[in-house]
Amino acid sequence: MASRFEGSESARDRIIDERRREVEGLYGPASEAWHLNRESALLMAAGPRALLMQVAHPLVAEGVDQHSDFRTDPWRRLRATIRSYLTVVYGTRTEGLAEIGRLNGLHRSIQGPVRDDGLAARFGASYTARDPELSLWVHATLVDSTLVAYEALVAPLPPERRARFYEETRPIARLFGVPDAIIPPDVDAFAAYIRAALSPGGPIHPTEAARDIAWHILHPPFGPLHPALAPIPRSASTWTLWPAVALLPPSLRAEYGLSLGPVERAVAAWLTTGWRQWRPLLPAGFRQMSAARRADRRVSTGPGSER
Repeated sequence: MASRFEGSESARDRIIDERRREVEGLYGPASEAWHLNRESALLMAAGPRALLMQVAHPLVAEGVDQHSDFRTDPWRRLRATIRSYLTVVYGTRTEGLAEIGRLNGLHRSIQGPVRDDGLAARFGASYTARDPELSLWVHATLVDSTLVAYEALVAPLPPERRARFYEETRPIARLFGVPDAIIPPDVDAFAAYIRAALSPGGPIHPTEAARDIAWHILHPPFGPLHPALAPIPRSASTWTLWPAVALLPPSLRAEYGLSLGPVERAVAAWLTTGWRQWRPLLPAGFRQMSAARRADRRVSTGPGSER
């Protein structure tokens, strides 16, 4: 028979475990997600690549076209996307769940008519951002772009690590309302899902709206950052996005009309190779996301850290 003291110690351990789960968040420091997403270089490639892949779905492009000020201030959308993603990965459990809840609520208001008759015939007369198929595609672009960009900018990943990272992301897809029945069950099925989506018979083919949005992604205005920067030509930063373009699936890049000539390929290779070579010499404060470093500090001083 357990003593009163044993019972109180067990209750204390449960409380510590619950607090640790809160501090560690939805993924936790032992996860591949914490390791892979901390690389600041992913901002150069993973973020823009994911956005380009997302709007390549005609219905995502419709939603962005009708409900976003992306053309006038793409920086705000990119900052919000990155901040949201990092909150889910590195926030406390409460913060991560709250951010997912906020996004789910926001997406309920994003709906409207499909204005192109050809698209309406294929996808239906209206769209909603809460469509599970659309939610799965948006989620998939983030997962795929993280893997692709990490391997290009940091190091190749063994199959077991790729598989572990993908498995960690499946519960997050469920929290975004994607039913388990349509979530690829493993990393190989996930790769097959991406290939099928991009195939000639798949849904991922850029429309004119998508190509226009892509132009604004790759040629952002500088005025929204600071009025004094407004005179800077939109093309001034385009070269920094060539790695993201180079990492797009070739068929999708061709459909967007994004040609990479010798100069663009050389610059993209210079940026990615240069980062891989310099990365080991750079201080953590420069090469790691601040959200990741804050999460590391939070966990190191959190409940149970003394054990």
